[in-house]
Amino acid sequence: MTTPTAELAAFLRTRRERLDPRDFGLPPRRRTPGLRREDVAELAGISVDYVVRLEQARGLRPSAEVVEALAGALRLAPDERAYLFDLTRQRPRSTDELATTATPPLARLVTDLSPLPAMLLNHRYDVLAWNPEMARLLVDFGTLPPARRNAMWLCLMHPRVREFYLDRETVVREGIAHLRTAWAAHPDDRALSGLIAELTTGNAEFARLWAEQDVKVNGRGRKVVRHPEAGVLTVQFETLRPVQDPDQLLVIHRAADERSQAALDRLTRAAAPASGPIPGRSAAAGGRRP
Repeated sequence: MTTPTAELAAFLRTRRERLDPRDFGLPPRRRTPGLRREDVAELAGISVDYVVRLEQARGLRPSAEVVEALAGALRLAPDERAYLFDLTRQRPRSTDELATTATPPLARLVTDLSPLPAMLLNHRYDVLAWNPEMARLLVDFGTLPPARRNAMWLCLMHPRVREFYLDRETVVREGIAHLRTAWAAHPDDRALSGLIAELTTGNAEFARLWAEQDVKVNGRGRKVVRHPEAGVLTVQFETLRPVQDPDQLLVIHRAADERSQAALDRLTRAAAPASGPIPGRSAAAGGRRP
């Protein structure tokens, strides 16, 4: 697993190389892509040597003012800007303990959301709670070892879930972007670092997409899935972050069209109530500790 200093160096370099000099009124470069370090230094109002040392991971910790200047010079998107502030430890951090079990009111809410498939995740994508409809749609989490109740691990490694999403690469890419931003926000979370290291060394797809350093997090959208019983259907998902428990993510699914709704209705009728969490209790969070 890389260090925040090395990740900062790689992130700045890749974002610089993605820029088109013509967008800044500069002549295009033929041999190497993007802006030069000299260009970034001038745009940010800092020395070229400082940019060089940042990109060489030489242990600098830029101030908030410098981070803001770099974000502007590199024309970072909001998610990328937030990621840069996390990498440089310039964004205020929560002192709350990381979630390893579902907060009881949120676990009850997951149950109450039936018949909409819903689940509760933490920042690592550990599945903390789910309702019967979610178990029928994706996989019965209750049959899995606690250490494998992780949405990212399941998508990459579980035989059934690997074939579940038709646009698999997009789903994996978005999950990796979330994990990358979570890692920057929680650099001391050894369980998260361990999960990323496990997937990087054990899954070529994860390693390839992780190296691309995407950080845009998508909390809303649609996914086309291939269910072994219901066939192909399209679901819309919405991800909500509770104000009082910001380390937990509530993910709610609903049908995107009438045909998909009919398929979900069939799954709902077949959902066994015993598959979901008991109100007030929550599933173990993958057996990990912060």
